[in-house]
Amino acid sequence: MSYETRLFINNEYVKSKAGETFSVNSPNDGSLVVEGVHAAGEADVDAAVDAAGKAYKSWRTVPAAQKAKLMLKMADLVERDAAKLAMLETICMGQPISAAKKFIASTVAYWRYYAGWCDKIEGESFPDDGDGKMKMVQYMPYGVCGGIAAWNATQVTAVKKIAAAIAVGNTFVFKASEKSPLGAIALGELIKEAGFPPGVINIVSGPGKTGALIAAHMDIGKISFTGSIASGRKVQDAATKSNLKRVTLELGGKSPALIFNDANLENALAMNSQGFLANTGQICAACSRALVQEKIAPKFIEGLKQRFEKLSEVMSDPSDEKTALGPLADQAQYERVMSFLETGKSSGAEVITGGVRKGEKGCFIEPTIYLNPDSKAKIFTDEIFGPVISIKTFKTEEEAIELANDTTYGLAASIYTGDVTRAMRVSTLLEAGTVTINAPYGGLLSAPFGGMKQSGYGRESGKYGLYDWMQAKAVVFK
Repeated sequence: MSYETRLFINNEYVKSKAGETFSVNSPNDGSLVVEGVHAAGEADVDAAVDAAGKAYKSWRTVPAAQKAKLMLKMADLVERDAAKLAMLETICMGQPISAAKKFIASTVAYWRYYAGWCDKIEGESFPDDGDGKMKMVQYMPYGVCGGIAAWNATQVTAVKKIAAAIAVGNTFVFKASEKSPLGAIALGELIKEAGFPPGVINIVSGPGKTGALIAAHMDIGKISFTGSIASGRKVQDAATKSNLKRVTLELGGKSPALIFNDANLENALAMNSQGFLANTGQICAACSRALVQEKIAPKFIEGLKQRFEKLSEVMSDPSDEKTALGPLADQAQYERVMSFLETGKSSGAEVITGGVRKGEKGCFIEPTIYLNPDSKAKIFTDEIFGPVISIKTFKTEEEAIELANDTTYGLAASIYTGDVTRAMRVSTLLEAGTVTINAPYGGLLSAPFGGMKQSGYGRESGKYGLYDWMQAKAVVFK
């Protein structure tokens, strides 16, 4: 089977000027998926930024209705090719095809959602307050913008950035992860078919050094990065040292689920098993710390063990529709998670289930539960990004809140309770960008998504994500 592996710049697929390429191997069995994927070097990034810069001069003035028409057409094309785009994510990073299809459906919804915003960008005006001046506020695009995506949900991560940015008049250079580049590259032909002018959306791929070129580019006005804290620091540093470009960072989490005695136990078990293990635990907002009140803890622990072991039975080939859990994204991610498991064993925490490799081939790890690890243990404090959850018990609401907030992260949290007033009270006190009640985070078009503390800053989704791609300008008349 052949795949498009070139860069998409100025509405054309082109080879890397430096001739650098890389390969992608299947995390399912280690086989070669594709070789010769073109990696963008400095000249390629410059070309993409130059194309976006030229396109910006006219794109910013394209009528809102025309922008919306192109974006709606893009949504239709993504929907038309949903099966192909989903499979590209599956073969590259092992995302179960059933999950990949849901991600693509969400991508379609984002294109349509932000198309609807094109003609709804309002300004403000302020009356003369005695100084003889009328003040107006306009919201202006940044110009050429950049985006760098994580590999775990490339299509959704991309559309949150691209669709919001171009809806308000920016043009874009997007870099997909080298772990899962094919789905993003395939969007190029759809961008052209939809009728976007050359240069409005450009897609490149490559390793970290390609992302560094985008982050440091002097002609990019705003960048949005999704990934690890370590890489996010490098992006921010490069942005600061170059042209002080604006930065949005979504840097993952170590999110808590607070499960109180009055919670619906069956729901809490379902949400913290298949809900947590969606995409094999490779979701930044996944609640990998389950904090359980003592009275229901024994039933919860036993119930979660049973569900994890049952889900392990449907951990297999991600291209099979019956597969619930796939492999980790690649060998590097597999080795990283395995190193956490070794650390967990030496920390003295009890392994309730899992903690070992599954099968003889591929990057599979058994869904794993640790019980009552030390609060300073790495398995309890660090983002693992795999099918590993830690359970810790608590006595009081105050203790639960303290445990939940005792982290450098602040992306998401979930509360399981039958008491609405408790849910409201506790949600106010949790240091997290999104708090869900009786459910895990599932992604919302209209609500803001982003983190507190070292989970980053800035927001995506909804009007909040839209306004992150604009800057306010005051116009004063006298």
